[in-house]
Amino acid sequence: MRYMATYDLMETLRNTNQWLGASALSFASYPVFSMVPNPALQWMAAWGEVTERTFQRMVVKPDWGIRTFTCDDGKDHLVNIETVVPGDFGDLIHFKVTGRETKPRKVMLVAPMSGHYATLLRSTVLSLLPDCEVYITDWHNARDIPVSAGKFDIEDYTLYLVDFLRHLGPDTHVIAVCQPAPLTLAATAYLAEEDPDAQPRSLTLIGGPIDPDATPTDVTDFGNRVTMGQLEEMMIQRVGFKYNGVGRMVYPGLLQLSSFMSMNADRHSSAFADQIQRVMKGEASDHDAHNRFYDEYLAVMDMPAEFYLSTVERIFKNCEIGKNEFTINGKHVDIGKITTVAVKTVEGANDDISAPGQCVAALRLCTGLPDEKKASHLEPGAGHYGIFAGKSWRNNIRPLVLEFIDQNSAAPAKPAKKAARPKVVASN
Repeated sequence: MRYMATYDLMETLRNTNQWLGASALSFASYPVFSMVPNPALQWMAAWGEVTERTFQRMVVKPDWGIRTFTCDDGKDHLVNIETVVPGDFGDLIHFKVTGRETKPRKVMLVAPMSGHYATLLRSTVLSLLPDCEVYITDWHNARDIPVSAGKFDIEDYTLYLVDFLRHLGPDTHVIAVCQPAPLTLAATAYLAEEDPDAQPRSLTLIGGPIDPDATPTDVTDFGNRVTMGQLEEMMIQRVGFKYNGVGRMVYPGLLQLSSFMSMNADRHSSAFADQIQRVMKGEASDHDAHNRFYDEYLAVMDMPAEFYLSTVERIFKNCEIGKNEFTINGKHVDIGKITTVAVKTVEGANDDISAPGQCVAALRLCTGLPDEKKASHLEPGAGHYGIFAGKSWRNNIRPLVLEFIDQNSAAPAKPAKKAARPKVVASN
């Protein structure tokens, strides 16, 4: 009950702040006050509007907002979001553009399970839609998953990716963004040994902590500053009575959000103060730059406790991927078994979350892959967000990734079977 009470307390505080914002907006907007304009009331109304929206967004899953798409024929085509592989903890979904011929490039985007929804990659999806058939992993909020669905740790995550890749087939090109990069590499190595015909054609790893010890940052080094017992005590809560996942142990999205915000507290404080001023002056709008960013940034999801704890312990503390010691159900997943899947890494020179050196370590681990199947790119001046959704992605990285996909779209040649040696029959 202690963990459950704490979870409900956090939700109560969030709900109270939302209510305070709505109350301030309603009170300060009372029509009779307009007879005598008062700057204090105008500020209160603006504060209330910004505050209500801020705390309301924290429990709302953002919509993809991708409804139509202009194709080469100049016509707008509807985009249907279809679930192709359902799962308790996540689905594989397809952005199907109706009335358009199927594009030869089939891309599976692996979205992070790190506190935000897959919609964080909305702009990445939009940038790939003109040239690709786009699929993406859509992870579910752990608070909505009943306890009866069982556990979900990094081994289960990896096996989900294996199932998704088996469904899509070998003509798939995978792009893994940030947190899932190590596990996507492991899933590819797992297929290389267990089901070689289901391997993707290429694998692009963007800003992922393959080897966190290569160039530690404050984020990747966090796990080394606390024990697993401290982490479980500080970060893990039990879902309260309001949600379908009541009783499930989770790492709450609100805690993750507070960590995100504290990293750049001054910048966020200034952004909200400026937004209040814009609302007072009537310069703000429902979809202005501030609201577009924070509607996505503030929408957080809970992670299963076992996934969060196993990520910290096995990926960051023990560095199992970086040391090629990762196991699934006790069996070693040897990254050196990857011999045909082309692998490309992308890093941002100014990435303060997964610094340069962490992701490119994947190429060192692919000992069975010929050099012509390996590629890397370091984007000058780019931060973490920019290498998959910002200007650096749109202008520089995306064309390079598409070129890499095209270069590795042909099916790899299968090794020729050795001719059977003729039997020698002894004569009498």
